[in-house]
Amino acid sequence: MKILLISQYFWPEEFRINELAAMMAERGHQITVLTGIPNYPGGRYFPGYGCLRQKKQRYKGIDIVRVPLISRGKGGYIRLALNYFSFALSGCLLGPIKCRDGYDAVFVYEPSPITVGLPAIVMKRFKSAPILFWVQDLWPESLVATGSVHSNVILKLVDALVRFIYARCDRILVQSRSFVDAIARLGVESSKIEYFPNSAEAIFDNARGSLTEIPDVQFPEGFRIMFAGNIGAAQDFETILKTAELLREREDIHFIIVGDGRMLPWVREQLHIRGLARTVHLLGRHPLDSMPAFYARADVMLVTLRKDPIFALTIPAKVQSYLACSRPIVAALDGEGARVVDESGAGLVCPAEDPQSLAKTILRVYNMKREEREEMALRGRAYFENNFKSDILLHRLNKWLVELTGKV
Repeated sequence: MKILLISQYFWPEEFRINELAAMMAERGHQITVLTGIPNYPGGRYFPGYGCLRQKKQRYKGIDIVRVPLISRGKGGYIRLALNYFSFALSGCLLGPIKCRDGYDAVFVYEPSPITVGLPAIVMKRFKSAPILFWVQDLWPESLVATGSVHSNVILKLVDALVRFIYARCDRILVQSRSFVDAIARLGVESSKIEYFPNSAEAIFDNARGSLTEIPDVQFPEGFRIMFAGNIGAAQDFETILKTAELLREREDIHFIIVGDGRMLPWVREQLHIRGLARTVHLLGRHPLDSMPAFYARADVMLVTLRKDPIFALTIPAKVQSYLACSRPIVAALDGEGARVVDESGAGLVCPAEDPQSLAKTILRVYNMKREEREEMALRGRAYFENNFKSDILLHRLNKWLVELTGKV
């Protein structure tokens, strides 16, 4: 089939959609991606890209078509709003001009913002192709949970926009089963909603034994608790730092933070204020293909989210990566993410935003025998194989595409 994939983010930005698109292309689909100018997460256009350099590219057999957008900058709310709406506007205006082929289906990747659905609706009108909309974040709930928007007027407008977009989608795919009811409450027929969780990149399949050297990175000796990913408001670094304070006397317990994000300057400042520089280590952002080597050096992987009803519905995408790479997990989560970690047997769970519980949970894992932790890791990998393996998910996606298009 010929599929138009619409995503504000795509290679060389590192998002899960990159590998899904490549695997779809490997299975014989002709994929064209309509996307923006890469600028995530640093906020500046990547070298070689710009508003006047929207060249067509190829990536693993995929055609990439770029439209201009305003970069994220330092991530302030006004700049983010401009970033979101500039892509939506240019996608609506330029998408039909730049993507002139006929398409059998439009597939939308929505990790935020919801506005990525607007170009899809325009393209549906021009191409008479059904829309499959893959929801990673619930709007407007996520705006409230992260503190991005407080105005009831704006939230009502966003709610109306979300309803407008969902009503025009032919199938809505959700990364968490808990999303189903939340979306159905917006008037979407339950028959249009399907569970389609995230998988993990294939590079994590052999992460357990990946001890290749990482240039210019020093790992502390001792018990390593690793957090990998976005350092943002949702990830609740206040709880991580308070937990590190509670465990300060255990000098052989080290928190390794691998990643970048809007909260990084605050975290860096807090390390000095709280005197945690010896036990909390910021290793920065690194390319995706180097992450297996980081994971392999961790004794346990850490996932945290703020305590909020919306976050209790989600499965943080890093959970699948942690499961895939066969590392034990400590999860300070509520709801669906906690259920997955607990059900898999891959680790230990404690409530969100509870430093005391998190410290006790870390000590439980710390006091386990290495063999016990390895057993948890292997159970996690087996659970990943049975629930999140990409081959299983691609089979589901292909079935929905056939149902909607009548084509094989």
